[in-house]
Amino acid sequence: MEYNIVIVVIILIVYSIGVFINRFNSPKIKGAKGEYSVARLLRKLNRKEYKVLNDIYIKTNRGITQIDHLIISVYGIFVIETKNYHGWIHGSEKSEYWTQSFYKKKRKFRNPIKQNGAHIYLLKNALLNFKQVKYHSIIVFAGKAKLKNIYSNIPVVYKNKLLKTIKQNEIDNLSINQVENIINQLNEFFIINDKQQKREHKKYVKRNIYERKRNVKALICPNCKGDLVVRKGEYGKFYGCSNFPKCKFSKNI
Repeated sequence: MEYNIVIVVIILIVYSIGVFINRFNSPKIKGAKGEYSVARLLRKLNRKEYKVLNDIYIKTNRGITQIDHLIISVYGIFVIETKNYHGWIHGSEKSEYWTQSFYKKKRKFRNPIKQNGAHIYLLKNALLNFKQVKYHSIIVFAGKAKLKNIYSNIPVVYKNKLLKTIKQNEIDNLSINQVENIINQLNEFFIINDKQQKREHKKYVKRNIYERKRNVKALICPNCKGDLVVRKGEYGKFYGCSNFPKCKFSKNI
C-alpha cells in the first residue's frame, strides 16, 4: 500500500514538473522574458535624452495596439518590436509572414516589420499635431535565433546590437519641450491596468489578422482598401498599393 502511494506521488511530481516546464517555455512566457531583457538593456540609455516606456497599450479611434518598447527622444520616436525565438529566421520586409526553422520543423509568424508598422501608424494618428517627428522602427531578436536570409531596409538586429542601432540615429529632431509635450499627449491614450481593454486588444489583433489575410487574398490593400497592383522593384515583381506613395503596403508575389 505504501509502495503504491510513493509511486503515485512520484508520478504527480513528474507531471507537475512537466507542466511547469511547458508553461515556462510557452510563447507567452518566452516573449515576456525577451521583452524584460530588452527593457533592462534600454536602461543604459541617457535618461535626459531618451524617455523609455515598456509594454504599453495605446487606444486611438483607429484601434488598440500594444508596443513592446517605445522611446521618445530628441532624436525622434523609436518603436521597438521584440522577438524571443530560437532556430533560423527567414523573411523579407515585403512578405506577410516570416519563417522560423528548427531542425526539420518550420513555423510561420507575422512579419514583425509590418507588425511594427501598424504600431507606428496608430502612433501617428495619436500625434497628428507632431508631423515633424521622425519614427524609427527597429526589430530586435532577444533569443538564440540566427537571422538567415533577412531582406529589409528596416533594422533587424540581435539584442547586443540594439543600443548601437539606436545611437546611429542621433540626429536632432525634437526639443526637450516637444518631447515632454508628446509624452503628455500620449498619456491621454495609454491604457493602464485595464484587463478588459487588454482582452479587447487581443481580440482586435486576431480579427485584424483574419481580415488582412482575406483582403490580401482578394488583392485589396489591408491598410487603405486600395487595389493591389503588380509593380517592379529591386528584388523583382511584387504587389503594391495603387495609392502609393500615400500608402506603402506591399506584398511578395
